This record gives sequence, structure tokens and C-alpha cells, in this order.
Amino acid sequence: MSKKNRKKFSPEMAKSGRPVTAAVAIRDVNDKYSSYPSDGLTPVKLARIFKEADAGDLFRQMELFEEMESKDPHLFSQLQTRKLAVTGLDWEVQPFSQDETDQQIAAFVDEQLKELDGFSDNIMDILDAIGKGISFQEIEWNYRNGHVVVDNIEYVHQKKFYYDSMTDELMVRTDDYPGGIPLPDNKFIVHKYKARSGHPSKYGVLRVVAWMFLFKNYDVKDWVSFCEVYGMPLRLGKYDATASQKDKDALMDAIVKMGADAAGMVPSGTDIQFIESNKQSSVDIYEKLARYCDEQMSKAIVGQTLTSDSGGSYAQSKTHNDVRQDLTEADCKAVMETIRRDLIRPLVEFNFGNEAHIPYFSLNSADTDDLKETAEIVSTLAATGLEIPKPWLYKKFNIPSPEEGEKTIGQAPTAPASEPPGTGGGFQGWPMKQMQLKADAGRVDGQKVLDGLETAVTGHSREFFHQMLSPILKMVDHCSSLEDLQAELQDEKVLKNLYHSMDVKEFDRLVEKVMYVSNMLGRMQDG
Repeated sequence: MSKKNRKKFSPEMAKSGRPVTAAVAIRDVNDKYSSYPSDGLTPVKLARIFKEADAGDLFRQMELFEEMESKDPHLFSQLQTRKLAVTGLDWEVQPFSQDETDQQIAAFVDEQLKELDGFSDNIMDILDAIGKGISFQEIEWNYRNGHVVVDNIEYVHQKKFYYDSMTDELMVRTDDYPGGIPLPDNKFIVHKYKARSGHPSKYGVLRVVAWMFLFKNYDVKDWVSFCEVYGMPLRLGKYDATASQKDKDALMDAIVKMGADAAGMVPSGTDIQFIESNKQSSVDIYEKLARYCDEQMSKAIVGQTLTSDSGGSYAQSKTHNDVRQDLTEADCKAVMETIRRDLIRPLVEFNFGNEAHIPYFSLNSADTDDLKETAEIVSTLAATGLEIPKPWLYKKFNIPSPEEGEKTIGQAPTAPASEPPGTGGGFQGWPMKQMQLKADAGRVDGQKVLDGLETAVTGHSREFFHQMLSPILKMVDHCSSLEDLQAELQDEKVLKNLYHSMDVKEFDRLVEKVMYVSNMLGRMQDG
């Protein structure tokens, strides 16, 4: 709908209880302009911007956050990583229950969302709140074929909103109401990312990393200036005490030109010396500070530093990725709640009444490695006779429950033949499948099973021992003599750091599995 054909909004429309089809804060041509608060940013200026936001005026803080994303490639990359971890997931609309009416409502909502042009972009715009703390999108409602439908969802810049200084109510500035009006009900998708407790103006992670951005900005400017003169000798000119100001200016001009032209002309009796710079001094201090600032930003945004750039062991990277998975799941949960509350709920109520059940919006954020491990556990427990409800399995693995008569690829479970523990399907993919043990008249020789288990575990644990002891091996490699190694091992602080750097998680899991199998074997032998 073009801007000139849009209805003019009036606050009275919000009181009717019907969908507001008029535009309230749709973007205009002036939104692309900014006051560019990052120009000449200083600690004093940054603190002043934050104080304005704390008082409710978000304008300059939101413009600053936008510039921070545009100016810092590392910051942009980390925010993109965080957002794309969610936007790349499959989504679906799930009915509130298996009731026929609830399923019809879910089908209607699913059709509406799939008809939206660029709904994945809308999810990306929702996630803008990760950095800025809050994001806004305006819903363009319309009537079609007897239904209330969503024509479009438009991103609205956060600088148009503010918190009332008296009531702390969220307000929106428009062309017709520059002083601000309360947000009309069921008109905006408002997503808040609560990175920490406090006032909403402090929620976003960009508020946390703004100081690192400022320090890095200072550092890079000095680094560029340093690179311009790095390695060049200091040109020192000496003039006679009786030299006139004209002679001094001529000497200075000659020194400056000599740097670029490698030639110069000075009066007789003038002395120019070239003092070589000390290249052995620490020239990487700028890079270290910039890298430190990047690492702190990564910690705040994606919860880790190692996998942001190259380096580090696979086990350490996997541990850090587990942290990022927690953040992804939290982001998904927040997005699902916001879409259900601000988009699906009004869509359902406008079409089916206030008593209708609201379907769920779901993003499949389950980690594939976690699902694989869960499948192994479920298979093991099922092999022991534990009854597991099928609806829980369908929900856990995000698999739709088959309709009656629908073709499926799975087979109904059959009664398993008697076989020794450790050789069944429940332990496939684990070293125990290498033990080819045979039952003797329906009984298992427990000692043989334990011997086979010991052999399999010993071979499989080598990798974990090497991983666990890698910090010690690195220390040995770095020490030039046994005396150096002995001195390191006698340092209590070094030993403490060495102990905490040893990764024992995979080894602990292996021990837990062995103890579990041994326990189950003992119970079966006793029973």
C-alpha cells in the first residue's frame, strides 16, 4: 500500500476493539538520516548518551548502536552469527490441542504466515533486539474474503520510541503526533531481549560492549597513525642559536620534504641527523588491545571467543559451541513467545473470537548431537524394558505424529531375541559394539562381558587421555630443559591454572557409561 493511499491514524481507532488498518509509524524517507553520534565519540559523550537513554530518550543511543554495527566488522559478524543461528531454523505452527477446531485455527495461522512476503526477514528484524535491547515492527492489517489478514509487517526504527519520564510507558513519535502517543493495542510486534536486569534501555548487548567499541576505536586510530611512520628514522634538525625564524622555517620545511622526496636542501652550517627507530620495541600493542576488545565483544554476544577466529582444540571449540547452543535456544524461546503474543494472538482473536485457543509458534532449535545422544539413551532404556510414551518421543525429536492409515517408514517393535548386553542396537555407535559375545543357553558370562568391556574402553579412552593431558604436553614442549620444567611444576599458581585447563568432560562421560553398563549387568546377573 503506497504512503498516499494509507489511512490517517487517529488514537480513537485504537479504542474500537477492531484491527487498526491505518499506518501509525511506518518508515519514511527521513528515517535513513542520522545525527551520527559516533563521530568524535569520547567517554564523556558516550556516558551522556547512556544517561539520556536511562531518562527515557532512546534516540541517540539507538542511532549509536546502529553505527556501531556499521563501523565494526567484528561486532557485525558476531551479531550476524547470533541472529542467523535462529533465522536459519525451520518453523511451524502447532495447534493448541488435537481438537478439530484448534487444528483448523492452526492451519489458518500457518497459511497466513506462509503467505507473508519475507517472514524470515521479519524474524531477523525481531532479533535486532539482541543488540539494541528492543525491536519494533508494525502490523498492516486488512480485510480479505471475510477474514482479518496480515498484509505486511514493517520494521520501525527504535529511535521513534521513548519511555515517558513520568509513567515509564512506551510511546511512539509520529509525523502527526511528534510529542508521542501510547502504542495502539495489537498493532506492533514488540520484542525485548533482556540481557540483564534493570531498565529496558539497558537490556541490549550493545550497551554492554559500547565501551569496548570506544576503546577499540581509539586504538585503531592510533594504530593507523603508527603504521604511517613505523620503521622510518627520526629526522632531527639542529640550527645555530643565531638562526632567524626564516632559517628555522626553512630547516623544518627541508626535514618534512626529505621524508617523502629522499632529498633536501638546507643552508650551510645546518645539521640534520637521522635517528633509527628501535624496531625491537613492542610494536604489537595496538593489535593486542584490538584483539582483546574483540574477545570481550564475542563473550558478550555469542558467549565464547575461541570459535570466533582460528585456533584452539576441537574439544574446547565443542565446549564453546555448547554455550552458544544455550543462547540460540534462549533466543528461539523468546522469539516464539513474542510472535505468539503479538502476532498470532490478535490474528486468532480477530477471526475466531477472544475465547479461541491460541496455537503455538515453534522453532526447531534442537542440537543434532544432543538428539543423537538422546536417541542412544532412549534405545538403551527401551532395551531394558522401560516404557516410554510415544507422544513424548514425537515432541522431543520434532516429528509429526502419523495419521491413521498414513504411510510410515518405521516398523513396529518386535520382541527382541535374547542377546548379551553391549551387543544390542541400544549401544550402536559406542565401542561396545565391537565385543562379539554369544549367549550360552540364554545366560551371559558376566566376567567375559566385563573383560570385553575393559578391552574396548581401554582402546577408546586413549583419545580422551591425550585430550585431558594436552595442557601438560604443551608445557613440556615449551620447556627447553628438565630444569625449566621442574621450575614450572614447583609454581603453585602454574599448577592451579594447569589443573583448571585440563578438559575431563569426555573422559567423565566414558566413565559414567562404563559404570552404568556394569551396574545393569550386575542387576541382570542377580535377577
